[in-house]
Amino acid sequence: MSDETEVRRILRLALPPARRLWTAIAFGVLSGACAVALLGVSAWLITRASEQPAMMYLSLAVVGVRAFALGRAFFRYLERLAGHDAAFRQLGSVRARLYRRLEPLAPDGLRGVRSGDLLTRLADDVDELQNLALRVVQPLASALVVVAGSVVVAWLILPAAAAVLLITLVAAVIAGALANRWAAGSAERRIAPLRADLNDALHDLVANLDVLTAYGALPRAQVRVREASARLTVAARRRAVGLAVMAGAVSLLAGAATIGGLAAAVPALGAGLLDAPGLAVVALLPLAVFEVFGAVPPAFGAWRSVRAGAERIASVAPATVPDGIPVDAGDARVSAVDGVPELRLDGLTAHWPEADEPVLRDVSLQVRPGERVLLTGPTGAGKTALAHVLTRLLDHTGVYRLGGVETGGLRQDDVRAVVGLVEQRPYLFDADLRQNLLFARDTATDDELLDVLRRVGLRDWALERGGLSGPVGERGALVSGGQAQRIALARALLAGFPVLVVDEPTANVDASAADAIVRDLLTTAQEDGRSVLLISHTDVPTDLVDRTLRLEAGRLVA
Repeated sequence: MSDETEVRRILRLALPPARRLWTAIAFGVLSGACAVALLGVSAWLITRASEQPAMMYLSLAVVGVRAFALGRAFFRYLERLAGHDAAFRQLGSVRARLYRRLEPLAPDGLRGVRSGDLLTRLADDVDELQNLALRVVQPLASALVVVAGSVVVAWLILPAAAAVLLITLVAAVIAGALANRWAAGSAERRIAPLRADLNDALHDLVANLDVLTAYGALPRAQVRVREASARLTVAARRRAVGLAVMAGAVSLLAGAATIGGLAAAVPALGAGLLDAPGLAVVALLPLAVFEVFGAVPPAFGAWRSVRAGAERIASVAPATVPDGIPVDAGDARVSAVDGVPELRLDGLTAHWPEADEPVLRDVSLQVRPGERVLLTGPTGAGKTALAHVLTRLLDHTGVYRLGGVETGGLRQDDVRAVVGLVEQRPYLFDADLRQNLLFARDTATDDELLDVLRRVGLRDWALERGGLSGPVGERGALVSGGQAQRIALARALLAGFPVLVVDEPTANVDASAADAIVRDLLTTAQEDGRSVLLISHTDVPTDLVDRTLRLEAGRLVA
């Protein structure tokens, strides 16, 4: 599927169902028609009343003015209610589908996407899609119907005035579109990526505030935020100028339509082809029509913003999963792996998405049930890539079997239910300790949670700081690196993974804590009979592991 096809698919998905969309458009048509009718009937009523006819000739117009005044506001409210309800309902569906598209890509398929930029695409760019219905389709459809009806009415009153109105409306479309494109077109396309740059700069500043302060880099990060904010402000101001120029052009043409209508109506009045109330209607009708028409030129600018958002969403959530990311086959089987299985790799090769060179080459490995294997190697050797292959986050060629069953024919979730990954930097939610543990098994009781904390050496620490209700802070800001690793290990034990892959558990802790973490990890795994593949670039006491392997340049050398 091409990028253009994917953009169109996203735009079609952003449109609400036809029934809801046309309901909002119908209310918009009624509101616009009431606005035009209100001004037209008011002009007729005032002029006709000046002739002092009998009240019976004015009563219908008086009722009409009241009805159209109430109807204008009433139908406008219903249009907004129906339109926003339809757009927001569809927006939830769009965001849910986007999450479903991104989920198979994470984490390795999103390695080149900045976190702040990704947040912008998930939030601001998706929110922008609501304007496809609210600021593009609805205004254009409603205005088209109302304008066409108004031109027909003007034609019935005075054909020449209708011709002037039609010509000025066409000129307004062209002038408004050109003025908007010239003054604001590039700014509207640039606002989304500039907003992403600002969000990314703010995210980096807030998330790394401690490191930036410690190394004296905070002023430079603040300058980056200010510069990104300034660029966004310039683009927003340029868009505002474009909108002002466009509104001015439309207002000038509305005045020209009024003058042109009078120029056609005055001779018709003198010739007896038009009466005084008709002259008033012809003179004021263009003002009401252009009020409704005023939403049309901005719709072109809104379209550019919506399309830019759709293009950015399409770039981060491609229609096809990139090479290197596993996808469940249509005939994927439910895992039949029981107990603690043997893990076997034969001739396994893998590469990062979009990378030309493989990160793992011809790797053959066997981990027997209950075995504790240490995998060492220099930075960049492919250790983390191997961990991601084993948990089916990264695709591979060659043989990968669990208990004699080829994992390529199993569902990824079933493989991950057997092989669990304790990451180098475990993610902790901004919630209490209890919720961070229940994430692994939501049926666990408090006694079970305290027991698993005891097994990883955190029970006393947890009780001292308020028990399971103690907060851990955003991304674990209120706990140390070693405590975060132990919480991650507790989660893995709660989940009951028969095979544990532990990636650099001591990377972010001091030496004394590192030894205790590794010892507790391997001792606990041995008690449960779990298999463990411990990935570490540091030495581990030989009495804690059964075998030691080394990975260099993507190949096992020992």
